Amino acid sequence: MAESVEFPSSSGPLLAGLIDQPLGEVRGWGVFVHGFTLGKDSPAASRICKQLASEGIGMLRFDALGLRDSEGDWGDGSFTRKVEDTVQACQFMAERGTPADLLVGHSWGGAAVIAAAGRAPGVRAVVSIGAPADPSHVEHHYDAVADRAVTDGEAQWLVGGRALTLKRDFVEDVRRADIDDKIRALSVPFMVMHSPTDNTVSIENASTLFWATKHPRSFVALEGSDHLLTADRQAARAGKIISAWADQYLD
Repeated sequence: MAESVEFPSSSGPLLAGLIDQPLGEVRGWGVFVHGFTLGKDSPAASRICKQLASEGIGMLRFDALGLRDSEGDWGDGSFTRKVEDTVQACQFMAERGTPADLLVGHSWGGAAVIAAAGRAPGVRAVVSIGAPADPSHVEHHYDAVADRAVTDGEAQWLVGGRALTLKRDFVEDVRRADIDDKIRALSVPFMVMHSPTDNTVSIENASTLFWATKHPRSFVALEGSDHLLTADRQAARAGKIISAWADQYLD
């Protein structure tokens, strides 16, 4: 069962989330941060969180600003905003008495959890899945309209059948984003998960993240998986691995 929740974003609008309730003995709690324009119901988010919940780890997954069920305008977000909202999500979990032991991020969300980990209350371990080592990697998705957004202040961008407004501040914030210092400063156990056949974010990004962090650190190759983890049973497999790895770090 999943509980619908709302909590304020770092900029004010409410973010919509689901908490997949842990089954059986409660082993711990966590927060899952989805990829660039995906959402809390994307295959990676929903399937991994449901798998973790089935193994006793309750998980909050939420829609980023202006996506799906969340309030606000997506164009008012940015990488900085995504990091801040990740911290807000952990604060929300702490305030409800279920502090997040585990922080998991997929794709762009993986970069965000690394950047947020040092300020997220209660977090004991961090997992990135298919994450870019450089947040500006996402610009290739909208590079056809990026210059127009900078010049005109905003530009319409069609993605997945939706029209999103790409704003100058968004583009400039992403171009400035740098998590190198956050990677090196990460002080909690860290696991990098990545598919060797990921055609969206190359496996070299996983190597960069792994070698820049300190022990304890782990690397898992998600053989046979695509970037979005849509292949049969791949997301559930990732969830099982995360559950086993995180066991010693749960409260």
